[in-house]
Amino acid sequence: MANTQAKLAELDPVWDRITREAKVAIADEPLLGGMVHSTILHHASFERALSYRIAMKLASDDMPGQLLREICDEAISADPAIPEAARADIVAIYDRDPACHRFLQPLLYFKGFQAVQAYRIGHWLWEQKRVDLAYFFQMRSSEVFGVDIHPAARMGKGIMIDHAHSIVVGETAVVGDNVSMLHSVTLGGTGKEEEDRHPKIGNGVLIGAGAKVLGNISIGHCSRIAAGSVVLNEVPPCTTVAGVPARIVGEAGCDQPSIKMDQIHGV
Repeated sequence: MANTQAKLAELDPVWDRITREAKVAIADEPLLGGMVHSTILHHASFERALSYRIAMKLASDDMPGQLLREICDEAISADPAIPEAARADIVAIYDRDPACHRFLQPLLYFKGFQAVQAYRIGHWLWEQKRVDLAYFFQMRSSEVFGVDIHPAARMGKGIMIDHAHSIVVGETAVVGDNVSMLHSVTLGGTGKEEEDRHPKIGNGVLIGAGAKVLGNISIGHCSRIAAGSVVLNEVPPCTTVAGVPARIVGEAGCDQPSIKMDQIHGV
């Protein structure tokens, strides 16, 4: 039995760490035992726990948790990229957010992580042409988390949305891998046109709090958008932009701004 557990831990170190942290959490705070057991320790895999957590958070009178869980299970079973991205998101949050001290926290408490995983289910439904159900996931995620990501948008893995209040990501937006954004970020359009109309965010980009990126423009890899900026034009890779409207104020300051999370820039 011990050898089997060791092999499972080696195959899925993220899940092994979460379950170990869950046991410590219950020992430290027994009043949370019911929630931690039902959300984590009751499940045999990260996939099952993820499905359960999303379903319970989005459950409503319109759509009970058990039915949502069946939908989530279906999506996660059909597309292994969903739990793979979720694992990468947890590691990203742990690495970049100084308020995150355990892998357990995003799954249990962080609405940015939970909202992105709900989006991933909605995106899978959208790709399966189950449009109305995808819109339901978008609606409930917006209501529950204050995060509105259109199910047709495309988002990579290793995503960290810190605090995650009032996030808007439009229908034709694309977000690359290892992107970090803070609260009140908008990736929006500029009019009523129905064609490709939203930003394309490269890998490793850091988007500061309150920044608005508008229109079908490209934000280059490993660039940095200062808090409160309004970006209306394309941003070259490895640069920092700031202001209203945003302009280039220098280089990005490091190779991976989304990982370093340094938002201080000189003008």
